[in-house]
Amino acid sequence: MIKNERHYRIAKAQAAALEQSFIDPADEGSCSDGKRRSRRSADDGEQSLTGQLDFIRRELEEYEQLRFGRKMRRILRHLELADELPRRLIQARIAVGLTQKQLAGRLGLKEQQVQHYEATDYASASLSRVIEIARVLGAHG
Repeated sequence: MIKNERHYRIAKAQAAALEQSFIDPADEGSCSDGKRRSRRSADDGEQSLTGQLDFIRRELEEYEQLRFGRKMRRILRHLELADELPRRLIQARIAVGLTQKQLAGRLGLKEQQVQHYEATDYASASLSRVIEIARVLGAHG
């Protein structure tokens, strides 16, 4: 994820360099030692570069949409949903048929820790712990 303008500028430069590598005839079919590459190795390398370029382009697009406010409503809605997360985690545990003790066992915790998390609506749980619990309960991420 691009997190600031500096990263954005770097990603733009990387994308431009990758795009240039596709059209630079001096690079076509040769290696740094001057020998010709096999067509297969050239195709594999091009696929790898294409994948990198696609990834960078998606990251740039997301950052631009965020920067220009195009995703603001959706992001705010997701933040509102975060208020519901503690209740949803408890509901998910019950729905998948786990006791607090069983959930604790899957997390490598004591039952009392899960009891505490649920009693306090996960106020003391770290974000990484909440994500781990969600994954154990079947959330995909």
